[in-house]
Parts: sequence; structure tokens; C-alpha cells
Amino acid sequence: MKKSLTEWRALASKELRDRSLDELDWHTLEGLKIKPLYTKEDIDQLDHLDNLPGMEPFTRGPKATMYGGRPWTIRQYAGFSTAEESNAFYRKNLAAGQQGVSVAFDLATHRGYDSDHPRVEGDVGKAGVAIDSVEDMKILFNQIPLDQVSVSMTMNGAVIPTMACYIVAGEEQGVLQEALSGTIQNDILKEFMVRNTYIYPPEPSMRIVADIIEYTSDKMPKFNSISISGYHMQEAGANLVQELAYTLADGKEYVRTAIERGMDVDKFAGRLSFFFAIGMNFFMEAAKLRAARLLWHRIMESFDAKSSKSKMLRTHCQTSGVSLQEQDPYNNVVRTAYEAMSAVLGGTQSLHTNALDEAIALPTEFSARIARNTQLILQEETGVANVVDPLAGSYYVESLTSELADAAWNIIQEIDEMGGMTKAVASGIPKLRIEESAAKRQAMVDRGEEVIVGVNKYQLESQDEIDIRDIDDSAVRDTQISRLNDIKKNRNTKRCSDALKNLERVAKNGGNLLNAAVEAARERATVGEISMAMEKEFGRHRAEVKTLSGVYGAAYDGDDDFRRIQIEVDEFSKAEGRRPRMLVVKMGQDGHDRGAKVIATAFADIGFDVDVGPLFQTPEEAANDAVDNDVHIIGISSQAAGHKTLAPKLIEALKEKDAEEIIVICGGVIPQQDYKFLLEKGVKAIFGPGTNIPAAASEILKLIAQSR
Repeated sequence: MKKSLTEWRALASKELRDRSLDELDWHTLEGLKIKPLYTKEDIDQLDHLDNLPGMEPFTRGPKATMYGGRPWTIRQYAGFSTAEESNAFYRKNLAAGQQGVSVAFDLATHRGYDSDHPRVEGDVGKAGVAIDSVEDMKILFNQIPLDQVSVSMTMNGAVIPTMACYIVAGEEQGVLQEALSGTIQNDILKEFMVRNTYIYPPEPSMRIVADIIEYTSDKMPKFNSISISGYHMQEAGANLVQELAYTLADGKEYVRTAIERGMDVDKFAGRLSFFFAIGMNFFMEAAKLRAARLLWHRIMESFDAKSSKSKMLRTHCQTSGVSLQEQDPYNNVVRTAYEAMSAVLGGTQSLHTNALDEAIALPTEFSARIARNTQLILQEETGVANVVDPLAGSYYVESLTSELADAAWNIIQEIDEMGGMTKAVASGIPKLRIEESAAKRQAMVDRGEEVIVGVNKYQLESQDEIDIRDIDDSAVRDTQISRLNDIKKNRNTKRCSDALKNLERVAKNGGNLLNAAVEAARERATVGEISMAMEKEFGRHRAEVKTLSGVYGAAYDGDDDFRRIQIEVDEFSKAEGRRPRMLVVKMGQDGHDRGAKVIATAFADIGFDVDVGPLFQTPEEAANDAVDNDVHIIGISSQAAGHKTLAPKLIEALKEKDAEEIIVICGGVIPQQDYKFLLEKGVKAIFGPGTNIPAAASEILKLIAQSR
């Protein structure tokens, strides 16, 4: 006999003794209250349940048959060292079952610098492949038929020269532009919020976005002109409601910009795509993708789009990099598998699965194979591809889909009231909210309120080193400089110069920038030269450094251990006559500043005086700041593997300024194999991923005291 809800509650109450169901409620980082039980009552009033997959508003999926008609595309986001090495990696993966190429570029390329530029000495070939010209791009896709293999390129700042080199490489492979398929990220608003690989100020950057949409809609009908990315927002600390809202608000701004340029919405909107992160909140991540389709349909109807394709959200997903841990790293295989299944149950169109070692370094062939096979097993062995939207009708998932959509819509409306996402980004409000969310989550992890297996619970007593991929950036840079010299020696100097001058005129007077850049790339103008031609007119953006205070410390209110560390800082201050002072720096072209910002706010709340250097500093500039600010300690935040080059140069720069007493420490993505090298060069301590911040603060305080 069926029990009523009232009877069930009575039974549960008896079984749980004195615990009420309300005590079992789970409050997420987003502020959503998740109940322990969902019933039909929770979805009775929802209005998105009546449509089938492939039917507007596409909540249940953009295609009627979904994976039964065509499985999601298996992609591996990869790029490292030289174009030759990356090409070999792509070809091997394509032969082993990968179905598309996703290119990661090094930070020098992202920021529009050629490999011989003095500001990129530690960045060349490190966090992606170095591309300086058409010749590099041709090598990158050697023996990869560009009329058959789709190419996804994560590029935003130097998007014009990158696209130009790709188009010309295709031409010289014999592939017409209209046959090229794939996606360029071209999502500059998110760069100003979180990832920071911008070049130009917001206004000309938005012009570039529109020029690419215009060019591709006219000449490249199979190519997606923009991939609107929430991935980097979640990686920077955004909660899922923020990721959903800000991503769709970015998309709304791009559509508005293209329409204002006179473009027909139904001519270009069908080639827009999205890119979301998939973290460890399994059901919420699946519900997020369903809510994204629902809301995008609503947004596109507000632009009076007529075509169903214009109103249909298509997305690529990537498993979370932040969820990967250096400690007990084989657990990362399990994390990635759960995240991959969540993306598939949410209805993604393509997927990249991270490798187990990406919390430490670039993936090896061994780890990349496991990551790729995770998708193959999911696609071929589990049966999840045989049923369309298998979570449909779930009381919990449907309710969660609606709650996420409503919460995100409130933020989107708030952004509209501010005048749109460009103005919101200029205000700095979305960035600060994301940083606040990151600080809150870090405090939850440090306190053990959010369990991470192997990090803050169930730790190993000892851990063996794992094999990692190590890139010799000096050797890569030498190779790239040699190729650059050959290109400049063999090209027609006058024709190249004329093409670059024409690009400058287009930047100043109007016209399509990508069209002019393609002409320059044909004449073998380099990525740096094409970028500089536009920079002469647009300038290079400099971000204002803003930090939070109070957010991290608020999570420790009343905590005895936290107060004990604050007392240690107070005692140091009394003895020294001032508080311990730290400079947090990001050197090279690494703009991923989540770690730096979290450290800055946490140490400030603990009681340190904290200065934060501007992004993209050289070691010499960081040393100047340290001396000028009279700091005790410099904390280098590293994520892009430039630490072996940049940290020793910083220490040498301090010596030249007779400031050897300033302690240098490192934190971030640093392999254990590099620790000995850094310590021998003078780094005093290294704090890897998963470090407990209050414990690190106590250790750093002792280092400062010992050095006095």
C-alpha cells in the first residue's frame, strides 16, 4: 500500500529520531536549498515539462534523437611546445578515436606577442603551442585534413591573427574557407572578468568580435564564430548560478552588438555556441545545461529570432580543472568520469575530459589516453547514449532546472538594468562577485566543510611522484625565434609592410579587421606584427587591481584555530613594529589570477598587510615593487609553468637591488619534481594545490621571523 507524503515524513522522523528533515537540507554555494526528498508536488507548477527533445525551448536537448542519431563529439584540448610536437599528439589521438581537434595556445600567442618578445621569456610553448605565423599553423595541421576534421581554438585576445593564420593555412592545404569547420572562442568579455588574456580595451575588443561574426557568416558557413564561455568563470570561482547568468548575458551582449552592426540575427545566431565547465555537483551540473537551453531560447526570442537554429543553444563542455587535485592524483580519474557523465546527461554536444595530472603539469600521453578512453567507455559501454534526456521527469532534476533558471534570470535582468554586460564588466561587479564566491569556497575547503578526498580528508601518509610532461621553454623559444628569422628573411618585405599598413588603416578608419589580417598573413606577417598593427590604434588594456576583504575571514568567525593565527600575527606586529607584509605577484603572461586573489584576501583577513602586483609583470618589475613597498615576502602565484624561468630571475633581480633579505615563496601548479630546483635557486617554500591557507600563513610567519 502506498504511503502518503505525510506518512513518509512521520516514518522518516521516527527513523531519524530527533532529527528533522529541515536539518538535512543542503545549502549550496549558490545559496539554493536542496531538500532531502523531492516529490511530484515540486514539479506540478513547472511550465517547461511539456516539450520533447528537439522542440522549443530545447530544455530536453537541441536534437530529437540526441546521441541516438549522433554521439557527442569527443575532443581533447591540447597544445604544447612546438607545432611539430602538438601535431604528432593530435594525429595520434585522432587515430585512437578522438573526433575533433581542440587547440591550446601558449600565453605568448594569446597575448599577441611573437616568441622573440622580451616579455614572454618564460611563457613560450609552456601552457600551449607556440604559434607565430602561418608557417607554424601549417605545421600544426600537417596531414590533418581541415575539410574533414573540425578545429576548436581557444583564443580571444589575439583572435584576429590566429584566425587569419588558420584560414591561410587551410588555403595552402587546398581547403576553401567555406569548407572549414570548427569554433573560435572569440569571447572577450569573459577575459575582462576572469581569464585576463585580453590585449585591447573593451570597445575595440567588441568591434573585433563583431568583425569575426560578420566575416564568418559571409565566408565560412560551417564555422562557429564565437564560443561563449562560462568555463573560465567557474574555474575562477564562480558558482553555477553566476556561471550560467554571466555566460548567457555575455551571449546576449554579442548578439546585440552584431545586430547593431546591421547583421540579420538569423544569419549569424545559428553559428554561435557555448562552453561550460562541469564540476562535481553532479545533478546540478546536468540541470545547468538544461536551464541554459531554456534561458537562451528566451533571450533569442527577445531579439525576434525566427529560425529555430537561432534559438537553439549548442554547447561544448569540459570537465573541471579546479576539481583536480595534486594529492592522491589518481582520484582525478574518478572525478573526471563523474563530471563527464553529468555533462552527457545534461545534453552536451561535445566534451573534453581532463587528464589526471593536469593539476600538476600538461598531460602525458598516458594520462591523455585515460582521459580520452573515459569518454569512449561512456559512449560505447554504459548505454547512456541510447536514451534521450534520461533525467527528464526526475522530481529533483526538473525542480533544480527551474530553480537555476530563475536564479540566473534574476542576475541577467540585473545586468540589463546596468545597460548590458559591457557596462557591467566595466563596473567590475561580476568580477568581484566571482572572486567573493572563490574566497567563500576556499574557506569551506580549508575548514573541511566541503570534503575533498585525499586533500582535507582521507589523506595519504606519503605519496609517490607521478611522471609528468616537462617543457623546456628555452629550447622551444630558440626554435621559434629561428623560424621567425627565416620567415622575415624570405618574405617580400614591401608587400608584408603594405599589408600591415593597410591593417592599421582599417583599424583607424573602419572595415573588417579579419579580412585585412588575412591579407597580411598571406604575406607572412607574424602574429605579433598583426597584433601590433591594431595596438597602434587601439592601445593595450591595463586592468585596475582590486581586492576583496572580509570574505574569507567571515567564514572563520568564532573559529579558535583561526583566531590563534591572528594572535600570532598580532604578536609579530608588536615585536617588529609593523605587520608582516606580503607582495603577491603574477609574472609572465599568465592571467589566471584566482589563486593570487584568494591568497590576497585570505592573508589580509588573517592580519597580513598585502600588496597585489599588476598582471603580466617581468621579474625585474616585481622586484621593484617589492623594494618600493618594503615587503618581507614575495608570493609568486604560478599556473602556467613559467616558474622555473621566472622565479630564479626574480631572486636574481632582488640580489641586484641589494634586497636579498626579501623572502621568495611559490604557490600554485608546480610539480613535485620542480621543488628541488626551485629551492636550490633560493625559493624558501613551495605551496602546491590543496594547501590549507591558515596553516600556510603560520608557516610563512615563522619563515619571516627566522630571517630577521
